[in-house]
Amino acid sequence: MEMIKNILVPIDFSDYSKNALRYAVQFAKKFSAKLFLVYVVEPMIYPADFSMGQVAIPSTDIDLHARAKEELNNLAKTIDSSLQVETLIKTGKPFFEINDTAAEKDADLIIIATHGHTGVEHLLFGSTAEKVVRKAPCPVLTLREPIKGFQFNK
Repeated sequence: MEMIKNILVPIDFSDYSKNALRYAVQFAKKFSAKLFLVYVVEPMIYPADFSMGQVAIPSTDIDLHARAKEELNNLAKTIDSSLQVETLIKTGKPFFEINDTAAEKDADLIIIATHGHTGVEHLLFGSTAEKVVRKAPCPVLTLREPIKGFQFNK
């Protein structure tokens, strides 16, 4: 079995993703791996206009990116200082950017939380985790509450 050197953890600042991060930290410690935390800002899509069609406006709002970077860096500071951690802010469709980042950073594992939407919620929102699993360039560990396995302090 190959060693796990790089672990990608998508963060959306929900309790689900924060718990997945705690789980990922235990993996990183076990394998002395580097953690990559990625937050994806989705561009806003405006409805179709008769003359232009559907228009996507990238979220270039500096405040949004700056706030996301600040929050992600604050989250990274809570991680054991013995681990290497890199934070990344991407813009686009979350599942695409997560998989693209995994390839770019040569991730050996993606650890991602699933919110566990079912029924209508799943139809409306889809599942980022499901789409990541389908297209990922490496193994993906999906975590759903309650998380079993490694013990971690909250």
